[in-house]
Amino acid sequence: MDSSEKVNVLYVDDEINNLNSFKAAFRREFNVMIATSGAEGLEILAKNTIHVIITDQRMPEMTGVDFLIEVLKHYSDPIRILLTGYTDVNAVIDAVNKGHIYYYINKPWDEDQMKIVIKNAYEIFSLREKNRALIDTLTDVNEQLEFLLRQKLIS
Repeated sequence: MDSSEKVNVLYVDDEINNLNSFKAAFRREFNVMIATSGAEGLEILAKNTIHVIITDQRMPEMTGVDFLIEVLKHYSDPIRILLTGYTDVNAVIDAVNKGHIYYYINKPWDEDQMKIVIKNAYEIFSLREKNRALIDTLTDVNEQLEFLLRQKLIS
């Protein structure tokens, strides 16, 4: 990660105290955006490039897994992390299978562990972007070579 570039992290949780604690703990190292609901999180995603999404599982109206499923319909790039204070095996299974989460973290989170998980998640995001760019370049070069080959065969 470029030292001048901050990772854009979206944290979704219906508990204001958790949102404030998270923002206070990580705002110096990451560009933290917070949302109190899945719907609000989707609005933030529509207006910002988000690298890492962290969502609480148990929220009214839309669970964390439901939110991540909605995210995947429109934004497949952000790396997704599920955070919960409950050991709900079915939620974890759903998160992995349906929400394609990168990591599952129990509340209360350990600040050092959370920093490492976010940095590693961003590294995956960044590598996927670089891989996509390399594939685009390779496709362009391949098309140019095919054109030159056809020109040579015609001549």
